[in-house]
Amino acid sequence: MGRADARRAQRRGSRRAGKSGGGIRRLFTWRKLLGAAFTVCLLGMGGFAVLYMLVDVPEGNAQAKLQSNIYKYSDGTLLARTGEVNREIVDLAQVPKDVQMTFVAAENKSFYDDKGVDFKGTARGLFNTVSGKGKQGGSTITQQYVKNYYLDQDQTVTRKLKELVISLKVDQKRSKKEILAGYINTSFYGRQAYGIQAAAQAYYGKDAKELNVAEGAYLAALLQAPSQYDWAVAGPKSKALVKERWNYVLDNMVEEKWLDAGERQGLKFPVPQDPKPVNGVAGQKGYIVEAARKSVLQATGMSSEQFDLGGWTITVNIDKKKQQQLEKSVETKLIDNLDTKKRKLDQDIQAGAVSVNPKTGAVLALYGGRGQSEHWSSNAARTDFQPASTFKPVILAAALDQESVTQDDQQITANTRYDGTSKRPVVGSDVAFSPENEDDRDYGSVTVQTAMNKSINSVFAQMGVDVGMDEVMQTAGKLGMDVKGLDAVPAQTLGSMGASPMEMAGIYATLDNHGKKVTPQIVKSAVHQSDDPVQMPDAIGDQVITRQAADSVTSVLTGVVDDGTAHEAVRNAEGLADQQIAGKTGTSDDNKSAWFTGYTPNLVTSVGLFGEAAFDRTGENGKKIHKYDQVTLKGAGGGGRVNGGGFPAQIWADFTAKAMGDPGKFVLDTDMGAAITPPPDTSSPSAPASPSEEVSPSDDPTTKAPATTPPATTEPPETTPPASPSGEPTSEPPTGPSTEPGPSTTPELPLDPGDNNRPDNENAATR
Repeated sequence: MGRADARRAQRRGSRRAGKSGGGIRRLFTWRKLLGAAFTVCLLGMGGFAVLYMLVDVPEGNAQAKLQSNIYKYSDGTLLARTGEVNREIVDLAQVPKDVQMTFVAAENKSFYDDKGVDFKGTARGLFNTVSGKGKQGGSTITQQYVKNYYLDQDQTVTRKLKELVISLKVDQKRSKKEILAGYINTSFYGRQAYGIQAAAQAYYGKDAKELNVAEGAYLAALLQAPSQYDWAVAGPKSKALVKERWNYVLDNMVEEKWLDAGERQGLKFPVPQDPKPVNGVAGQKGYIVEAARKSVLQATGMSSEQFDLGGWTITVNIDKKKQQQLEKSVETKLIDNLDTKKRKLDQDIQAGAVSVNPKTGAVLALYGGRGQSEHWSSNAARTDFQPASTFKPVILAAALDQESVTQDDQQITANTRYDGTSKRPVVGSDVAFSPENEDDRDYGSVTVQTAMNKSINSVFAQMGVDVGMDEVMQTAGKLGMDVKGLDAVPAQTLGSMGASPMEMAGIYATLDNHGKKVTPQIVKSAVHQSDDPVQMPDAIGDQVITRQAADSVTSVLTGVVDDGTAHEAVRNAEGLADQQIAGKTGTSDDNKSAWFTGYTPNLVTSVGLFGEAAFDRTGENGKKIHKYDQVTLKGAGGGGRVNGGGFPAQIWADFTAKAMGDPGKFVLDTDMGAAITPPPDTSSPSAPASPSEEVSPSDDPTTKAPATTPPATTEPPETTPPASPSGEPTSEPPTGPSTEPGPSTTPELPLDPGDNNRPDNENAATR
């Protein structure tokens, strides 16, 4: 190749190289780059527009809607919080204005001016998420609210894009006040607290409405790192960081003119209180909470699932001091006398009690058992044990209300005489019944007053037949006992049906309230969030028996305390010797339950003890006993039978003496006097009288207040063996009643007769 050819080849190579470089320049011109960028923007905007149209504002997620249910004592102090999430939503108006602004200063100073989205911060967050640099990234208060309430905490591109769209829409649909309220109510503050109300309680032991600006600034600072900034667990570095964050919040408030600079200078860091367990349902709280919950469910008709979503504030009628006293009385008079390690039978004894204001129906105190962790169901509400002789006043109430007469056509009053012979068959019944008195004791001719004082079964069995068992059961229902499906047979006179301390407290409260129906009410008020309060049933109802009948029963029941089975426990209690008190003991067959229900003019309390097997075992007769079976109380506490005049009356007396306040005076509308002093018995136990005889009233009937110095008698123990037939009754002329107290002429009984090896009879009950 010559030189000419070489030069031509070189020029051709240079041209080819020039063409190649020019092609690259032509491919990446500024015009094309700008066009591509514009196209990407258009596609992004189009994609966002499509996303904006496709993504709707969803319903709030279920977890964000969960709240605590708050239970309060009658004085407004906290009783318990329940629920999966410790949250109580409050209106923004319940949060002081300067406290509201601490959150805006901490998180989003432009909150009131922005459109709900920080595009720069969101872009940074998206880049950090895609590049794996962590979860940080700026968000407005609106975006954080959307994340808490509408979405979840996942850090994905999809979730962040949805957050962006929903935040724009929420900002258009909701006011800034609604958004701020939603934000502070859904945020997590540490210490298991969701929302500002729970946080205020957790860190400062107060409601949100009571927070000051310094405390608000700390709670706002917490949201950046709740666990790290909790003062109780923070190390030196974290404490320095949270103080720095606290100062940052307050300085921003001054900068935005939301806080006076002079006031800012005077603020000191508000050290939070130490953490406390979230108030739950330990001890008696669980029984109170469950009773209140059931009451609200019944009043509203809602399901448990709906209720358990939370948001309820329920104030109960429980008086905090009286509740504490009832618990203490059970502890000192019963629990302290049990030894569950040495005496396994002591594990079987269960206690239940309810105290009611007879004028309002408010349940002032409740004892449900040893705590729900040990005994789930409440003994205060259980209806599977016999009320025994605490049912006897119901029989007398029916007799007086119906103006019933005896088999001899004599009107039944406190002075009417009946044959108190043990095992005497009732007269005038189609159903044979021959109830045995305690220890098979014959009393002969006795007044109704004495029969109530001594709890004589044969008298009240005959009285029930005289009144008519249908009438007796109807009266029981009107007074508040659940008698549906029960047979109206003479055996019911021994209290062989089931009843609870709550029921018995209501029945006796109705007597105390002069025959006007009292239905014990545990709930004082119930409100769901900002809704109207629930309309609870009226605790005070109609007149169900005449005032004269109710007041006469009250008059008779004072004799049980002054001269009967409850005298020793009640009158010997400090502070009760001179008080007007009415009540009745009861001990069921085979000693499976023991009761005392009594009242002053202003306080009614029913105490029941129940024998419930604490463990599986074999009984003395070889019969298999399963856990929760009904068993005898005999031997519990190291004694013999557990009578109504024992532990139950002692608990009642100790509680009432310290909780009754001003006991007041019985104002009774009765021609039987303010308290009937029983006339002395005039018949020998060996000389049975006719089924009933009317004592002619004296010219000067007793009208004085309850006696404080009773006749000298020894109380018989209480319980009734099974009924059995006996011979025909004989007549004895009636004797006039005494109008002055005097010693009883009946023989004394041993205080603890021990085991009489009586056969079981589930339908027999006494005292």
